[in-house]
Amino acid sequence: MRFARRRRDPVEVNLTPLIDVVFLLLIFFMVSTTFETRQALELELPESVAGVDLELSPVTLVVTEQGRYRLGERELSAAELSDALAGEAEQARQHGLVLEADARAVHADVVRALDQAGALGIRQVRIATREPQAISTQAETP
Repeated sequence: MRFARRRRDPVEVNLTPLIDVVFLLLIFFMVSTTFETRQALELELPESVAGVDLELSPVTLVVTEQGRYRLGERELSAAELSDALAGEAEQARQHGLVLEADARAVHADVVRALDQAGALGIRQVRIATREPQAISTQAETP
């Protein structure tokens, strides 16, 4: 006796959802890797090879490593900086302000001085640098 076989539909795997998921993963990884941030900046300040020597400006503000300021012969704290710089503001507007910051000075102290100068309308601010010294041939040990 011969039984009739049922016709089975061929088995197919629909790849459309799989391709959609792969493209979504690809887009996710592309976007997430473009927002990579640097963990540390290695800066070596302040040296300038192309710097130009200038005649001494009548207004020179020094930022020390300890976060103190020196304007002329007076040593100032951060609280006294605004009043002392206001007294020299007119002369600094005419001839400019030279900011001499120690290489180990905290960045916030330098920005505080620049902010005070900007608030007083001093637009010509020069940051003093020095020429780099001859590079030593000795290898540094890690």
